[in-house]
Amino acid sequence: MKAPAPVMVLELFPEVRAELLALLSSLTAEEWARPTVCAGWSVKDIAQHLLAGDIGILSRRRDAFTSPGPSIESWNDLVGLINRLNETWTAAARRISQRVVCDLLAWAGPQVEEYFASLDPHAMGVPVDWASAEPAPVWLDLAREYTERWHHQQQVRDAVGRPGLKQRRFFAPVLEAFVHALPRTYRDVPAADGTTVQLTITGEAGGEWFLVREGLVWNLYVEGAPPPAARVTLDADDAWRLFTKGLRTEEARARAVLAGDPRLAGKMLETIAILG
Repeated sequence: MKAPAPVMVLELFPEVRAELLALLSSLTAEEWARPTVCAGWSVKDIAQHLLAGDIGILSRRRDAFTSPGPSIESWNDLVGLINRLNETWTAAARRISQRVVCDLLAWAGPQVEEYFASLDPHAMGVPVDWASAEPAPVWLDLAREYTERWHHQQQVRDAVGRPGLKQRRFFAPVLEAFVHALPRTYRDVPAADGTTVQLTITGEAGGEWFLVREGLVWNLYVEGAPPPAARVTLDADDAWRLFTKGLRTEEARARAVLAGDPRLAGKMLETIAILG
């Protein structure tokens, strides 16, 4: 069986940042204030959230700066902390003008990209928590950072009615990264050794992935898996929205095609590839 290739996204960060800044600079005051799919957040709030991410990377990772905080003992502790930090930052940043937000994004982005370029993508880094609690290869961490920037920009584009970055070169790496959440989604699902669940994402940016039970864990493959006991087919646009909580499980079930073991197929629709 063949495992997925690393998702290499380094060269895409400057392009996605340029697209974001061009988009934001074109918005009217009314568009900046429009609500988004993120409950309680406007377009400006999402832009501020992306700025917070850049500042956090430069401070915590590049500069090794730490500040006092509560201990993290569980998944719920982590999600709770992230939600509180998001709320605190968003409330404070509402005093910042749209122009300053754009200027700060333009200032921080190249420094973040320079830091990312300094890393060995094949070294082990921090955990990608929605994939595993264990340390992850740096390439997966960078892919996670890319999905964060892509999907939040898409939420802004949806809110203001602008076309998204749906070209394969931008969109396929998002889906290829998100499917690494599948082993964690199925971690507590018992099955016989060799049991396989197939995910097919349709569209130009889509693909096929196979989740295979091996011993006590589920592993992800792209080729050579045993015949599937369950199959799930999702449209690419539905897939990214489902994995980022933009499409409810019930809505996804009505739009997806599920076949085979209903327990195994249905679990796919519980996949989440973000925190919060």
